[in-house]
Amino acid sequence: MAEGIEKRHANDCASRSGGRCRCKGSFRATVYSPRDRKKIRKSFSTEAEARSWQADAKRAVNLGALRSPSRKTLADAAEGWLAGAGRGDIRNRSGHEYKPATLRGYKQALEDFVLPVFGGRRFNSVTTADLQELVDQWQSEGKAASTIRNSIKPLQAIYRRARAREGLPVNPTHDLELPAPRPKEVEIVAPEAAARLLAAVPNQDRGIWATALYSGLRYGELRALRWSAVDFAQGVVRVTESWDAKEGSISPKTRTSRRTAPMPGVLRDALMDQRLGAGDPSSEDLVFGKDGKPFQAAVIYRRADSAWSKAGLGRLRLHQARHTYASFMIAAGVNAKALSSFMGHSSIKVTFDLYGHLMPGTEAEAAALLDTFLGAQVKAGAEVARSAGTWHEGGMTGPLSGPRSA
Repeated sequence: MAEGIEKRHANDCASRSGGRCRCKGSFRATVYSPRDRKKIRKSFSTEAEARSWQADAKRAVNLGALRSPSRKTLADAAEGWLAGAGRGDIRNRSGHEYKPATLRGYKQALEDFVLPVFGGRRFNSVTTADLQELVDQWQSEGKAASTIRNSIKPLQAIYRRARAREGLPVNPTHDLELPAPRPKEVEIVAPEAAARLLAAVPNQDRGIWATALYSGLRYGELRALRWSAVDFAQGVVRVTESWDAKEGSISPKTRTSRRTAPMPGVLRDALMDQRLGAGDPSSEDLVFGKDGKPFQAAVIYRRADSAWSKAGLGRLRLHQARHTYASFMIAAGVNAKALSSFMGHSSIKVTFDLYGHLMPGTEAEAAALLDTFLGAQVKAGAEVARSAGTWHEGGMTGPLSGPRSA
C-alpha cells in the first residue's frame, strides 16, 4: 500500500485477533503540512479515492491552499481580526486603516447577529450554505437589505483575509446571494429655501449650517474643522480631519476625503461672522466648538427646529445640507469630476450614482448643445476660408475642404 495510505479495519474484523481481514473497512490518507507542522488526514471508502485525494492535497499544501484543521472558532477569529484592525495591522482593501466607527459597527453586527449563531463553530467549518441559510432567515424575518449586508460585511473582511493570508481553502462569503438595498432618494432644498432656513437659525449656529450648505462638508468634517483650514485669502476650506465620537480627531474617511473646497461669498461672510464672534481664536481652535470639544448635532437640531417651527419653515439635517450643496454645484454648471473632488467621493461613480439624476442630459438638451458647438465651428471655419479666398456659395474649396464624392 502506498505511503500515507492506511487501511482502517472494522471493529469486528478478524484481523484484530490475528485472523485474515475480510471487512470492507475504510482507507485513511495522510499528508503533512510543514507550515502547520501537523498531519492532515481524511478517510475514504476505497483506496483509489484515498490516493486521489492525497495527490490533490499534497499539491494544495505546497500552494498554501490547504491547512491543517484548526480548533479556532469563528468567535476566536473575529476577536483576533478586530484586535488587529484596531491596532492598524489589518487594513481595508484600499490599504487604509479601518475607521473607529466602522470597527464599532462591525463588532456590534458580529455580536448581535452572527456570533450567537456561529460563534462556537470552527472557523474553517462554516460553509456558504450555512451563511446563505442565515441570510435567507433574516430576509424572512423582514430585516432590511442594508442591515443584512452590513451584518455580513465583517465576515467578508475576516474570511477574505484568512483566504489571502492564512491559506484558508475557501471563502464561504464569496458567493453569497445578498439582497440589494433600495436606492435612497436624495433630499435637497432650493437655493431660496436654503437662504430662508439659514436666516432663521440662531446666530451661534449659522456658521455650521452655512458651511454644510455651501461647502458640503460631512458631519465629522464639520466637527473637526479648525481655523487653520479656513483660508480667507485663497477663498477655500481645506478638509484634513474628521471627528469620531469615541476617538476624537481622526483622519478623513478616505484618501480622497482630504480635499480643498471652494468658498463662495455667502460662506465667506458667514465664516467671517463666526470668527468675529469667537474673539481671537488660535489657528488650532475648532471653528464650531468650545474648549476643544465640537458641537453636538442633537443640540443644534433642537435649536434649529425650534427656530424653523416659529418661522413656519420645514426642517433640514446636515446630510441633507451636503446633498443640497451638490445640487447647487450641478445647477451652477460645475462638471462631475470637479464635483466629485469637492465632495470627497472615492470615485466619480459615487457622484453619478448619487446625483446623476440631477445632472442635465436629456436628448433635446444634448442635441441643442451639439448644434451650438457645430454652428460655432462652422462659422469660425467660414471666416478663415473667406480670409484665405477659398470660400464660395457652395461651401469651402481648396485645402480647407474635405474629400468630394465621385
